[in-house]
This record gives sequence, C-alpha cells and structure tokens, in this order.
Amino acid sequence: MQKYKRVVVKVGTKVITSKDRSLDLGMISDLAAQISSAMDGGVETILVTSGAIGAGMSILGLKKRPADLSYLQATAAIGQSHLMHLYSGYFRARGYNTGQILLTQEDFNSRTRFLNIKHTINTLLRHKAIPVINENDTVATDEIRCGDNDRLSSLVADLSGADLLVLLSDVDGLLDESGRVIRFVGNIDHKITRLGGRSHCDLGTGGMATKLKAAGLAARSGISCVIANGREKNIIKRTLCGESPGTVFGITKGSGDDKNARKRWIAYSSRSKGKVFVDDGAASAVKKNDRSLLASGITAVSGKFETGDTVSVIDKEGREIAKGISNYSSEDIKKVKGLKTAEFAHALGRAAAGSEEIIHKDNLAVL
Repeated sequence: MQKYKRVVVKVGTKVITSKDRSLDLGMISDLAAQISSAMDGGVETILVTSGAIGAGMSILGLKKRPADLSYLQATAAIGQSHLMHLYSGYFRARGYNTGQILLTQEDFNSRTRFLNIKHTINTLLRHKAIPVINENDTVATDEIRCGDNDRLSSLVADLSGADLLVLLSDVDGLLDESGRVIRFVGNIDHKITRLGGRSHCDLGTGGMATKLKAAGLAARSGISCVIANGREKNIIKRTLCGESPGTVFGITKGSGDDKNARKRWIAYSSRSKGKVFVDDGAASAVKKNDRSLLASGITAVSGKFETGDTVSVIDKEGREIAKGISNYSSEDIKKVKGLKTAEFAHALGRAAAGSEEIIHKDNLAVL
C-alpha cells in the first residue's frame, strides 16, 4: 500500500444493498473496516458513497423509485441521514471520525467553491477523519446534478489530488464480448466504450458506461483507476496492494501536472452555460496554435450566460473543441461577434470590458 498516498473509493448502491433492497449492514461494516485498515496503513482514503435513495426507499417501504421530484428528494433526505449514521458508527468503532460532504454540480462550477471543497477534504484527512461524500440528492435537479456518483468520484479524485480511484460495483470489472474480465485498459477508445452498458437498476443511476467515463477523466488527470466487484473479499486492500481481480485503467501520458489543474477544472468539472460557434480560422487558432478566442472568429452564440461563466466552443461541424471562461456575456458577444476589437465600443454603445479576447488562452481548455 505504500505506493499510494491518497485514494478515492466509490461504492455503488448495489454493493451495499441486499436482494430485498434494504441496506446490507454487514457489507457497510466490512467496507468501513477495509477503509480503516487502509488509513491505518498510511493511505488517506476518501469515500464517495451511493445509497441514500435506496436507503430511504427501504425505510419508507417503497418498491419503486419515486417519480415525483419532491418525493424523490424527501426519500433521499431520509435515506442520507440513516446512511451517514451507519457509516459514522462503523468508522467510530475503528477509531475514525467521519465528515459528511454533500455536493452538486454548482459546487464544481464555481472555482472558489471547488477550492473550498479541496481545503475541507484536506483538513478532514489531516485530522484523521474520513470524508464521506455523496451527491446532494435532497436539492439536486437535472440542472445542478453532477450526473452520477461515478462522475462525482472522478471529480473528487482530481480535486483532492488522489493517486488512485477505485470504483466498486456488483460486477467483476469491464467485460469483453465473451464475458471475460479485461485486466488492463491502456486507452479508452471507441472499442472499449462500446463495451459499456446501461444500468437497469432503479436504485442507482450509474452503469459501466458512466464508470468508463469516470475512468477516462481520471486518466486525463493523471490518476489510475480500478473497476472491481465491491463484494469480493478484502477488495480494497487487494487493490491497494496491486492484486485487484478487476480492471485497471492506465494514466494518459503527460496528464495530471499542476500547471494543467485549472484547465482540467474548466474542461471536466465546470459545466457550460452556453455555446459560441466559430469559423475554421478561429477553430484552428484555438486547437493547433494555443491562441485566445477573438470576436472576429465567432459566428453565432447560443444560451444565456454572464461574464465569468464557462462556455463551450463549437466548430462548423458542430463539435465541441474547447471550453473556456468568457470575458463577455452572451448578449455582448452577440453584438461584437465577427468584429475586430477596435469596433467593440461602437457595437456595445460603451467602452469594452477591458479585454480584447472573448476567452483568453489561459482560461481556454482544448478538448
């Protein structure tokens, strides 16, 4: 375990749920014991756990996931309280406190809030407390959802500077067409992506497809990833010791260095509030020449956004080629698109914002 200093362990709903849909207390206790053992061995461990809605459904005696949003959020509120109580008790019995962190996409859209999450996690671990993280399903709507806990765990892994992301599910790993576990994936290409399926469980929202996306994001952040069966005996310890029976994903070469941290946040953590469409010249300047995006290369604007929001840059073929932080609002860009900087004041009816770039290259992440 000495090669890892910090790991993120994501536990899927199916791992901690029994066949009758109730929480598997023995499984939760065992996971707490494994994570505590890792902490004892000097590996700082962050837990991202699903199961709040499933726990709430069990307590309320529901057989189907609620369709009504307020009912679903109330179910999550009841379940999250119970789930956290269980984790807290099992970890305390092993000598560790826990700190609950509930997140939505809005927390990642704001650079300040993003960094505050990082500082909170660091402080918890410094005090030997285990961060227990989940999406805040009690307030989350489609507009502010991270999407699923697979993606959330990969964002947390990057944010916290983890060395390893462990995705625990009820499957043994990524399976090939013959149903055999693929032990190592060096590159998540189209062939690998096609192997991902969809979840058919109404307790959770993930599936192999979301895990592959999470593994890809981790790889681009310089973080190794393992997908394994959470019900395998001592799976966390075996994974940390390099003996995981699951699928290991390699790191993308040249990724993860500190100078790219802000651009990784722009590209993968923040969510676009709108789109700017560009001509071939601007697309080439952004993609190949590491240039800022100027108004003269913009042909159209979609969505409503303000100065400082993240936007997507779309080429003539409709492909998202970059994401960046806009120096101008959508309304202002509509007025200056296609123009040179000297023409801004006349188009806007006032002095320009002080920047000739719509998106400066330092705030522009090529995808």
